[in-house]
Formats: sequence, structure tokens, C-alpha cells
Amino acid sequence: MDVCHPDPAELSSGETEELQRIKWHRKQLLEDIQKLKDEIADVFAQIDCFETAEESRLAQKEKELCIGRKKFNMDPMKGIQYLIEHKLLAHNVQDIAQFLYKGEGLNKTAIGTYLGERDPLNLQVLQAFVDCHEFANLNLVQALRQFLWSFRLPGEAQKIDRMMETFATRYCLCNPGVFQSTDTCYVLSFSIIMLNTSLHNPNVRDRPPFERFVSMNRGINDGGDLPEEQLRNLFDSIKSEPFSIPEDDGNDLTHTFFNPDREGWLLKLGGRVKTWKRRWFILTDNCLYYFEFTTFCLELYNPSCRGQKIKACKTDGEGKVVEGKHESYRISASSAEERDQWIEAIRGSITRVPFYDLVSARKKKIANKH
Repeated sequence: MDVCHPDPAELSSGETEELQRIKWHRKQLLEDIQKLKDEIADVFAQIDCFETAEESRLAQKEKELCIGRKKFNMDPMKGIQYLIEHKLLAHNVQDIAQFLYKGEGLNKTAIGTYLGERDPLNLQVLQAFVDCHEFANLNLVQALRQFLWSFRLPGEAQKIDRMMETFATRYCLCNPGVFQSTDTCYVLSFSIIMLNTSLHNPNVRDRPPFERFVSMNRGINDGGDLPEEQLRNLFDSIKSEPFSIPEDDGNDLTHTFFNPDREGWLLKLGGRVKTWKRRWFILTDNCLYYFEFTTFCLELYNPSCRGQKIKACKTDGEGKVVEGKHESYRISASSAEERDQWIEAIRGSITRVPFYDLVSARKKKIANKH
């Protein structure tokens, strides 16, 4: 659109003054508009700075959280301490329990280790952790599947006892009237765990029939028997689908061999031409392993096959675990003292089957009530 500019000579004095005022206002408006543009640009620049700072803060937080998880997986107590010190976790029972229950990036063996400690805080966290589970309207096998998948049971009898006692109390609270007492739930839970092993462990040849399972649980319901139909449902559930027990996350053997019962160099007699070769032996988690290199492992012994000859297992080229052909192994220690220490450690591992002792003690408690 063409703009007509009047000739100043043709304007009256009043019109000239009005034109000057219009020009002045126009100039002020243009200056104000520029100021607004500058202010808007400053605001956007500040927003960009805030977003960059927030992204940097979140990136730093995620980095620290990742470090905390790794520390927890190697040493649960130090890991929790690190997370609290870096304000990634509140120093209260509920927050720690939720962190373990969600389990994101956490090794389930490490979770079990933390929950098994006897420190007052750990005991409270164990209770809160179990309370995170909702067992309402689940039968006992279903509840155990959920519970035993959330962490890995430690090997010590006292720790197992505390954990299963807490589980039994929680289950009975969620399902009132199913059992006469928490002792009943406790004993039956162990019976189910042992049944799972007996039915699905390839080293166990004698598969217990349903009648034996019933016999195992006679009188555990405050002196009375549980309904046979209830036991049948539990038995059939385990028989058709074994428990999914968490292995060390990522199948990382470094976690398996962390804090072993015993480890050290021994001499092993082997090869086509029988010679003594130096190997690194580790006794842990009821198995005896030896290494030639850190990435090559042979499993020599597992006490679950009681009364049988030991069997060797190794990983073949395709990653499958296969059984070896050896029927015996000759191993030499550097001294009689070291030999005796290894023998004592292996014997201790063989006899360390806490479930039976725990169940027997609880059955006696039930019997003494009547």
C-alpha cells in the first residue's frame, strides 16, 4: 500500500505539531517493541540455561545412581550408604525397602545379602520389603513364586529363618483363615521349597509322590492336618512348573565367586600324561570350582547329589553345560595344614543344608503346643 507523505509547507502549524507528535510516538513504540524483543530473547536464553543445567543435573544424578547400584551389587551396605550420602535415597526404612523391591539394576543376591543382615535398620527394611508384596487371594505356591523371585535367599540358616518367618506372617495377614498359625505357613513353605528341589533337581532320582508330601505335613496345622485338596493343588502346581529362582544377574560369575567359603591355588593331577598342574580352586554356594584361566571354569562337586559319585561339569564351545567323564580327581595342597583346611571347608559345605533343621525345629514347636 502506498503511503502519502504530505508536504510540510502545505500543513498548518497545528497539523505540523500533530505530525511531530505522531512521529515521536511511533519512535517510542518502535523502541518499546525492540526492548520487548530483547527481553524475550533474554528470557529464552535463561530458559536454555535452566534446561541445560537441569539436564546436566539429571545426567549427574543418573551417573551417581548408576555408581550406587554398582556399589550395592558389590557391597550392599556400602552401596546404600553411598546412595544416602548423595541424596539419591532417603535414610528411612520405606524408601530403602521400595528401592530394593523395585530392584532396577540390582543384583538379587546382593538384595538377599542386605535383607539378611541383623542390624536394626536391616531388620526393619526386611519387614517393609516383605510388606511391599501383596499376597491376598494367592495360594501359597503363587505367593512363594512372587517372593522368591524378588531376591535370592542367602545360605545361612538364621537369615533364611528370619526371611521365611517374615514371609509367613505377611502371607497369613493377607489371607486370614487359610492356616491356623504362621508356624503352619512357615513349615508348609519349606516343604514346598524342598518338594520343588526333589521334583526338578536332575541329581535327585527319587521323585516323591503326592502321598509322601502329605505325610511330610501331617499335624502341622496346630496339631491337625491340612485339607488334602489344598495340598494336592500345591503339589500339582510345583510339579507342573518349578520355581524360577533368580540366578546372579547377568550370569556374571564374578558375583558367584564373591565372598567364597574358601579359595586358593592347589595342584591337580590330570592330562593324558599325568602331571600336576596349578589351578585356582573356589568353594562357594555348595559347589567346588577350579580355573585354568579366569574365563574357564569347571564345576567339580555339588553336594545335592548325596551318596553318588561327584560329577564334573563344564561349558562347551556352544555355551552349554555338559557333564565330564571323570569319576575321581586327585588334588594336592602345598601343606598338610592347607589340605586339612580345604577338607574341613568342603565338609562344612556338604552338611550345610539348613532347610531340614529349620523345619524340624518348627514342627517340634507345633507339637509342643498340644
